[in-house]
Amino acid sequence: MPAARGESGVVERARVAIVVGSDSDLPLMKEAYDLLTSWGVGCRVLVASAHRTPEDAVSFARGAREQGFEVVIACAGLAAHLPGVLAAHTTLPVIAVPRAAGSLGGLDALLSIVQMPPGVPVACVGLDAAKNAALLAASILAVNDAAVRERLESFRREQAAAVREKNARLAGWGMGPAGPGPGAPA
Repeated sequence: MPAARGESGVVERARVAIVVGSDSDLPLMKEAYDLLTSWGVGCRVLVASAHRTPEDAVSFARGAREQGFEVVIACAGLAAHLPGVLAAHTTLPVIAVPRAAGSLGGLDALLSIVQMPPGVPVACVGLDAAKNAALLAASILAVNDAAVRERLESFRREQAAAVREKNARLAGWGMGPAGPGPGAPA
């Protein structure tokens, strides 16, 4: 995955780390990478297993802030220890993407992540919800970054417009509301 380029075409520094436990997670996590980089948010992707390369995972987490990262997105399935291992070794926000994999369909990964012990929080999005992880990372960055905040606000406006358009089509078929719906601008 190439480096993120801002509107000027200049490569942006990586602000979000996307860490996967296996290269089999890369096709899913490309959604997060593509969304963030399309908004000019630099990302770096790496494979680090909590079980097969625990020293690498810990080393990355301990040095993540010094490398300039502001948010970590970690994807893992089955036992899903990677997000918790990373969170135990950094004070950066860690967002977990549990994989819908294995004989339990991802329930094991989901429960492993949401049951972190007090004092080592990990944010958790839905199963295979890479896009939501990217949006949550963008929300965190948007606290202090007006450009990311504007892109996030624009994204939300576009989502709302798409829903209102669907309601307008339903109204045209005689099946939906006649007006724009609650909360819509007059």
